[in-house]
Amino acid sequence: MYSPQRKDFVSLTLGDQHSRSYTNGKHRRQSCWRKWKQLSRLQRSLILFLLAFLFICGILSYPSLTEQWRGLSDRSLKEDWNEMDNRGLRPIPPGLVPKISPGVDPGVQDIPPEVMPEIQKPSIPLLPKPPAIRKPPSKRGPPVLQKRGNVSDWQVKDREEVTLKKDEDGGKEAKTVISWRGAMIEAEQGTELQSTAHGREGTVADAGEAADLKTVTVKPVDRVEAVLEAFRHAWKGYKAFAWGHDELKPISKTHGEWFGLGLTLIDALDTMWILGLKDEFAEARKWVETDLSFSKNVDVNLFESTIRILGGLLSTYHLSGDALFLDKAKDIGFRLMPAFKTPSKIPYSDVNIGKGTAHPPRWTTDSTVAEVTSIQLEFRELSRLTQDPQYQNAVEEVTRQVHRLEGKRDGLVPMFINTNSGKFTRRGAFTLGARADSYYEYLLKQWLQGGKKETELLEDYLQAIEGVKKNLLKQTSPSKLTFVGELSNGRLNPKMDHLVCFLPGTLALGAHNGLPADHMDLAVQLMETCHQMYAQMETGLSPEIAHFNLQSNNGRDIDVKPADRHNLLRPETVESLFYMYRFTKDSKYRDWGWDILQSFNKYTRVPSGGYTSIGNVRDPMNSAPRDKMESFFLGETLKYLFLLFSDDIELVSLDKYVFNTEAHPLPIWPSTS
Repeated sequence: MYSPQRKDFVSLTLGDQHSRSYTNGKHRRQSCWRKWKQLSRLQRSLILFLLAFLFICGILSYPSLTEQWRGLSDRSLKEDWNEMDNRGLRPIPPGLVPKISPGVDPGVQDIPPEVMPEIQKPSIPLLPKPPAIRKPPSKRGPPVLQKRGNVSDWQVKDREEVTLKKDEDGGKEAKTVISWRGAMIEAEQGTELQSTAHGREGTVADAGEAADLKTVTVKPVDRVEAVLEAFRHAWKGYKAFAWGHDELKPISKTHGEWFGLGLTLIDALDTMWILGLKDEFAEARKWVETDLSFSKNVDVNLFESTIRILGGLLSTYHLSGDALFLDKAKDIGFRLMPAFKTPSKIPYSDVNIGKGTAHPPRWTTDSTVAEVTSIQLEFRELSRLTQDPQYQNAVEEVTRQVHRLEGKRDGLVPMFINTNSGKFTRRGAFTLGARADSYYEYLLKQWLQGGKKETELLEDYLQAIEGVKKNLLKQTSPSKLTFVGELSNGRLNPKMDHLVCFLPGTLALGAHNGLPADHMDLAVQLMETCHQMYAQMETGLSPEIAHFNLQSNNGRDIDVKPADRHNLLRPETVESLFYMYRFTKDSKYRDWGWDILQSFNKYTRVPSGGYTSIGNVRDPMNSAPRDKMESFFLGETLKYLFLLFSDDIELVSLDKYVFNTEAHPLPIWPSTS
């Protein structure tokens, strides 16, 4: 056999550069698919999830990339503009209207020296920025000219309006801007530069040749009128859907009943008188005269009917001088007296004003301390007007018993008192919130009402304030907000009801009447805290209860539990703002009150009429309206806002009147000495 022929060369095939080589792409695709099928289901799911995640991230990042590109574009335009500026092309300053002097080159405008100290090339015209250049909205300028966002339907008319008016002195024109926030701003007046017809460098013109200046002024928003409008809007809803009933349900356009005695109408009587709403007052008076009757088989709460109905009628009588309201006050006062027929003289919480019987709640024989100690102003005044001492004797017996009771802690009282034994119950808890709050308020106000003669009341009040400082006063972290907590079995709970925000005003009232100056210092601190309870919420409205942070590692001062996030249109903060402004004249308190009113208008106003309480102050997109307008919104909240914004300090003078805990002013008794 022959061996195979050996080849001593290598065969090489060269292809043409335009020819297509064989790549076996199909084989590679089949190989990739085979490898993909060999992966487990979990591995394939993870890969698909990762790809989807990257795709979504790319979509989400698209707006930010667009903004960056836009920023680069804006920066390049800005650089181009600066280059034009360096060549002598300057924009017309904001706030000035270009004015061309007779005989002057129309390309040369009058510019104040502080804006354009020197014109190097008068032959070059001054150009405004090209309209095609659009920059992002500026945040600069006075904050009062920036829209805050809390715009209600009626406030649209208060947006910026521009008018021109002649200055009486120099025949100059002034530009007036009605601003959203209401601050008054005037532009500095400068002397304009004149360019000559010969093209020489501009010089300061003398008085005879000076061009007209445009002075920018901002007319303040009429905050008093805003409160009047809010009241009319609330009253419109009440009149349309709840006339003569206790409460308006503005969303469902119906009413709710508590006692069936027209609580909202009676609570609002003196508010309408103070606000000067004569027509509304007249129609409400007619209802009181013809339809209000207390001869009803109905249980009423002694405390609530005293402060709202009796207090409202007495206050309206003093303001108007109309005996109709005094007669109605006598009627309801007499019908409430059976509540005091208890073994201890501590009154029951409930009275049937038709049957003349009284009883405690079904679940207990206790009354709350605030309820039995916050009816004294009204019953004492009723005795003074009727010359019948039974009313004053009944409530002052309660005051005397509480004064000498055991179970207090440095002047602080427990929340409950038994109507049979007359002693405090559940002694371990101390608060200035619900069930105890107005006890402290009425200690001071009774002392003022009686002409500062009842020293026991003053002693109890001063001791209680010291007890607050010693046991309940704390500061938050990190902002050092001062708050009043609650004591439970010797342990401090860092929570504070919105109701406690009555305290800054009460402290300020005491300091105004000669009590220690550090009371006012504490009032200022607590007022800041109550303001922050609004300012730190997304809706600008305070929750019913706030919890405060004491730990330095937590960034928030205020926390709100889900069950406490509702707002009932309560008055306590604006009440204290009213007192603080009256005594300090610090305009920030008015500004804070204005912010609150705007938030009420944005989040609680119902277009068909009325305002509603809301369920969630932390969610501006869904504040969860509760469909209820409490009577105290008209009786207290709007009244205090009106007095806060009014410049008439003699309108319900705090040296002549004392407000009950429902904001009904009662006169300070004249001195008999």
